[in-house]
Amino acid sequence: MPAAVRDEAVGGDEELLARIAAGSQAALSALMARHGRGLRTFAARYLGHAADAEDVVQEVFVTVWKQAARFDPGRARASTWLYRITANRCIDQRRRRALRNFFGLADIAEEPAAPEANAETATAARQELAIVRDGLSRLPERQRMALLLRAVGELDIAAIAEVMGASAGSVEQLLVRGRRALRDHLADAAAGRERKSS
Repeated sequence: MPAAVRDEAVGGDEELLARIAAGSQAALSALMARHGRGLRTFAARYLGHAADAEDVVQEVFVTVWKQAARFDPGRARASTWLYRITANRCIDQRRRRALRNFFGLADIAEEPAAPEANAETATAARQELAIVRDGLSRLPERQRMALLLRAVGELDIAAIAEVMGASAGSVEQLLVRGRRALRDHLADAAAGRERKSS
């Protein structure tokens, strides 16, 4: 059965939320299957830690289970509502991590590297990813969130504005400034690598 037909059989996001509000675990599973990966990717990029992102997404779906009856399709699309909950949980997670760091309780273990066939390519990819992560981490929080909602969440300007509680114009400015700062960071990093190699 094609994915589009399966999705129609399961129902749209709003219908799934209505069924979740009525206590349907199957509807929750369907919503998780549909949006879990995108929410995890957004959270992982925002937080910089896959384990934290997994925790955040679990919290998001617990919230969805408890709050599905509060969803108002007249105010927002279901996907926008999910990303807003995720963004709020990411902010909470960053605050918790900052508190752990302050008290010296931060985890020091790193994620194990995935095995790659070509070690040189894997090393280069990790270095590029580290540069992008570093650039994202240097952005002001609202610029980082806007960029990630756009790039990872694939949300449009209006949806990002709704998630962030901002106007569309301010979101556009956040995106422009964030992209410019990230491009500058990447250019500086490339120039630094060239200086080292010469």
